[in-house]
Amino acid sequence: MLGKLYNFLNNESNERVCTDLAEDACKKVVGNYFRILLALTFTKLGDTLSNPKTVLTWLMGYVGAPVYLISLIVPIRESGSMIPQIAITKYISKRKIRKWIWVFGALVQCFAIGAIAVVTIYFNGQTAGWLIVICLVLFSLARSFCSVSSKDVTGKTIPKTRRGRLSGFTVSVSGVLVLLAGLYIIYKSNEDASINFYTNLIFFASLTWIVAAIIYSRIKEFPGETISEPKTEESFFSKFNLLKTDLQFRNFVIARSLLLCSALSAPFYVLLAQEYVGKENYLLGLLIISNGIASIISSPFWGKMADKSSKNTMALAVTLASVVGVVIVILVLTSETLRRQIWIYPIAFFLLGIAHGGVRLGRKTYVVDMATGNQRTDYVSVSNTVIGIILLLTGGISALVSLISVEGVIVVLSLFGFYGAFRSYRLPDVE
Repeated sequence: MLGKLYNFLNNESNERVCTDLAEDACKKVVGNYFRILLALTFTKLGDTLSNPKTVLTWLMGYVGAPVYLISLIVPIRESGSMIPQIAITKYISKRKIRKWIWVFGALVQCFAIGAIAVVTIYFNGQTAGWLIVICLVLFSLARSFCSVSSKDVTGKTIPKTRRGRLSGFTVSVSGVLVLLAGLYIIYKSNEDASINFYTNLIFFASLTWIVAAIIYSRIKEFPGETISEPKTEESFFSKFNLLKTDLQFRNFVIARSLLLCSALSAPFYVLLAQEYVGKENYLLGLLIISNGIASIISSPFWGKMADKSSKNTMALAVTLASVVGVVIVILVLTSETLRRQIWIYPIAFFLLGIAHGGVRLGRKTYVVDMATGNQRTDYVSVSNTVIGIILLLTGGISALVSLISVEGVIVVLSLFGFYGAFRSYRLPDVE
């Protein structure tokens, strides 16, 4: 049954597309495909239910944490999981079987998120704020172990031209669960806005990582390449030499840095909606639902496209994000009637969600297909560390709002996106 479903999802005939895997690994592709899909679906659901931009921000506000601590949680969540990766690559590269690293990271994430719920029950004020930040640091560190190891496990267990589809279907399935969760949260928050409701939500989110760890542990992974002992004595910064010596990798990192505009633009769309329409709860609900629907319907398309050409996927997706940004700014600045219409912002957020999904799937598929073995681990760790640093540097982009308008920030990010599309398109195909 799973074999038939796998063939249907991937439009595959009896002849397997498994030229880049060992014979033993090829025989286990179907089972591993669905184990990875289910495990990542649960982690994405957990991510949504503990989102620092919504649930965690509300919790910290509820317990009276200082504003400066609340402002730290998004950069820590996003970049804290990337920067340590180059330091842990040496450890991961020694392991022939790497799924257990992912399982360990998932269990630590479960503990860290559960600890946040405990903190909000028993502490308040600055103490609660600092404890939540410490829990997020632990969460992000564990997440970095999962990020590096997952790319390598996927590369060892899923053949090329199937990895993008896997990511696409994962996002779609989790998108359905996220959509249902969002509707439930909106419904319940109207009648039960107590701390118990939100802490129970966090506890439930922590459990998703336990389920994911159990499923991931069942993956049939075969021993892979490891580094020799002398090579482990390289300095911490030696991995960054890849940026000097590997032209293709350097160009990918530059392109990926420019692609950040699709993620960084989202909060400013919300600010536009709040400024011109209001801060009603139903508007936030519409934005959440729009983003969920965008993930559901677009991810399979982006996944199939990424398996054909992941660099073209990145280019097309970030172009869409940039065009949407420019158009929404033009509409807002030129038409007082349109900018006060509530429907315009969920539609823009929906299109941005589609574009961001393509950016994520494209760059993830590209880096996995670009290399093999420990080279893949090095590529993932170095690129994520660099992007993490860039995210920290751009984390203060909200300060620009006090200097220029929100519309101006969206335009600047859109211009970076257009250049990112150009740099992505010029990358060589790796599929």
